[in-house]
Amino acid sequence: MAVIPIASIVFDCDNPGKVAEFWAVATGYTLLRADEEFGYLGHPDKIGPTMMFFKVPEAKAAKNRMHMDLYIEDLAAEVARLTALGATKIADHTHNDTIWAVMQDIEGNEFCVVKP
Repeated sequence: MAVIPIASIVFDCDNPGKVAEFWAVATGYTLLRADEEFGYLGHPDKIGPTMMFFKVPEAKAAKNRMHMDLYIEDLAAEVARLTALGATKIADHTHNDTIWAVMQDIEGNEFCVVKP
């Protein structure tokens, strides 16, 4: 079977423009569009998947079944930076030699900040 590239990571949102702006600053991706209906980010080097944010009428109701992991060098500094942007830290974990923080973005979408 051929490898199928991942084209986009898509978020359902209440405020796509605001969430897109958060993720642009959080990841360093380029903000290509941010308004009340749609947000769109691309990698500055045009590699990997894009990130898209769509307005939906329903609120988030439960834990995400899928989430992103952001690999970083300094866990405490990155958690502090993301918290200053409006993210919330939910928990800290350690398993073998890996430590990570479970966080939520400004609309409650879970993601992890990982120091491998």
